[in-house]
Amino acid sequence: MIPRRSFGAVLAALIGLVVLAGPASAHTELESSSPAEGASLATAPTQVRLTFGEPVTLPPDPVKITGRDGTAWAVGAPAVDGGVVTVPVTPSGTAQAYTLTWQVVAKDGDNVTGTVHFTITGASATTLDSVGVPTWIWALVAIAGLLAVIVVGVRQLRGRR
Repeated sequence: MIPRRSFGAVLAALIGLVVLAGPASAHTELESSSPAEGASLATAPTQVRLTFGEPVTLPPDPVKITGRDGTAWAVGAPAVDGGVVTVPVTPSGTAQAYTLTWQVVAKDGDNVTGTVHFTITGASATTLDSVGVPTWIWALVAIAGLLAVIVVGVRQLRGRR
């Protein structure tokens, strides 16, 4: 059993801790993104925008975008303005699900990471180029056609003699 005097001291100490304790240190959170979490886009974006609840700084390579098939997009130099991070990107790959992985440094110096998932439903310009006929095949067809014309011409000349 706790004596009354000790109980009162313990209760006063607990109340003091609760009253004097400051708010818990919270890290910044992603408030919005473009593309948005779960978005379905007909065309691939040429930049991504991440908006945080407080100013952030960036570590090296703060943004990566990878397709479900492992295809990685080219990511340009990021710009940060307070809590807004803008990054130019060059899409590659086919219509599929993508994961944008981000990392920032919060005001308190801690690294904060997260992901944004989105889907591209239409073909990107890069995709259309990659499914076209390669240039070397067109060159091979042109050479074969030229050889066929030469062979036919030589045979016709021999036939006239």
